[in-house]
Amino acid sequence: MKTRPALRRSRLIPLAAILAATAIIATGCGRSSDGAAPQAAGSIDDSKASGKVTLWAPDGDATALDKVLAPFESDNPDVDVEVTLVPSDDYNTKLQTAIASGTAPDVAFLYTEAQTQFLASNAFAPVPDGVADSSSFFKGSWAAGEVDGTAYSVPWYAYTRLLIYRDDFAQNAGATAPTTWDETIPFFKKLQEGGAESGYGADVGWDTYNGQNLAIFGYQAGESLLSADGKSWALDTPGMVKAAEFNASFFSSGVSSPDTPQFLDAQPYLVSGKTGSMISGPWVIATLDTTAAEPGWTAAHIKTAVLPAGPDGSVGQLAGGSWGVTAKSKNSDAAWKTIKFMAEKDTQVAQYKAAGSLPAVVDAWSDSSIADQPLLAPFLEQMKNVKPMPAASTWNEVSTMLGKELEQVARGKETAAEAMANAQKQADSIGTGSD
Repeated sequence: MKTRPALRRSRLIPLAAILAATAIIATGCGRSSDGAAPQAAGSIDDSKASGKVTLWAPDGDATALDKVLAPFESDNPDVDVEVTLVPSDDYNTKLQTAIASGTAPDVAFLYTEAQTQFLASNAFAPVPDGVADSSSFFKGSWAAGEVDGTAYSVPWYAYTRLLIYRDDFAQNAGATAPTTWDETIPFFKKLQEGGAESGYGADVGWDTYNGQNLAIFGYQAGESLLSADGKSWALDTPGMVKAAEFNASFFSSGVSSPDTPQFLDAQPYLVSGKTGSMISGPWVIATLDTTAAEPGWTAAHIKTAVLPAGPDGSVGQLAGGSWGVTAKSKNSDAAWKTIKFMAEKDTQVAQYKAAGSLPAVVDAWSDSSIADQPLLAPFLEQMKNVKPMPAASTWNEVSTMLGKELEQVARGKETAAEAMANAQKQADSIGTGSD
C-alpha cells in the first residue's frame, strides 16, 4: 500500500479494462428475506470528518479519486481516506465476498445497473439527512438507490450510451446519423463507403456488456425483460427476438465482424478507421484524443447521436455509479461526510474534468466545461428517455448468459429465436432473486 499525506491507495490486483436520466426505476425486490428493518438513517452534522475511512471503487473513473478528494482531505485534516481500486470486471464479486465475510469497506461504489443485488439486502445503511438533496440529481439516478422508499446510495455520476461515429467517413459518403433501426445498417454501410473497414465495431465476446446492449434494444422494441411482478424473466417474447435479430443484423450484413474488436481494441480501431462507429459512453469522448495521440482529433473526426429508434422509440440505458456506506461501517459519520463532498456540484464537475464522468447532479451540466462541449449534448438529450437495467439481483448473471447466446447468433450457430428460447430456459433456472 502506498501512503501519502492526503490519500492512501492500494490495489488488489493490477489494472483491468475500463468498464454506464430521468426514468424512475422500479426496485423489483424488497429488503432481506429475514424481514429485518433497516436502521434509522438519522442525520449528519457540520463538524469536521475524522478517523480512517476505507473506500472501494472499480478501476476506471475512480483512478482520479486522489485528485478529486484532495480538497476534502485538506479541509478535514484529521480524516484519512484509504482508497482501494478493484479491477472493474471483478468488482461486484469482490464486494459481495467482502460483505459476506464481514470485511467490507466503510464506503463502497455501486454500479447503477447492478446495485439492486446489494441494496435488496441489509448490507448498506440508509442515507442520513444532510448528506444530499435528492432533487438535485437526475430523478432516475436517485431512484435507483431507493428500496421501498428509502435511499441507500447517493449518485456520483450518470450516463447513457450513444452512437459515436466517424463524421469524416459519414461526410465522405454524404450520410447522416440514423434515427431508426431501418436506417442503421445502411448508415454503417455508408461509413464503409466513406473509408471505414467495418461500419460498426460490435462487441461480441464482451458477455455482460452485450447483454446490456440487448436490453436496450429490447426496451426499444417495447419489452421490459421481466414479468409485471418482477418474479420471472421474459426473454423469449416477440420483442426480444426482434432485438436479437437487430443485433444479429450487424454481422449478417457484413458491417461488423464477430471476432474484432476486442475490449481494449474498440477505441484504437475507431481512431485507425478499422471501424466507423461504436455504441458507448462519454469516457470515449474524453479519451479519444489520447488514443489518437493528437490534441483536437476527436473534435475534427467524431460526432455523437442519440440511439436509433426501435419500434418503441429511442430508449437508452440509465447507467452510472453511486456511493453507499456499508451497514457495519466502523466510521459511518466520516464515511457519509466523504460522500456528501462527492455529491456536491463542484466536486462532480471536478470528477468530470479529471475522468470524463458525467455528473449525476443536474445543475453541474450547466458548467461551461460540459455545456460548451457539442459532443456531450446528445448524452443529455438521450438521458431524457432512459431506463435502468432490469431490477433483479441476478441481472449480472443473466446479462452474461445473454451475451454468450448473442455470440452464438453472431457466429451463425443459432438463430435469434433459438438463442432467446435457450436464454429463457437458463434464466428460468437462474431466477430473478425476488421472493
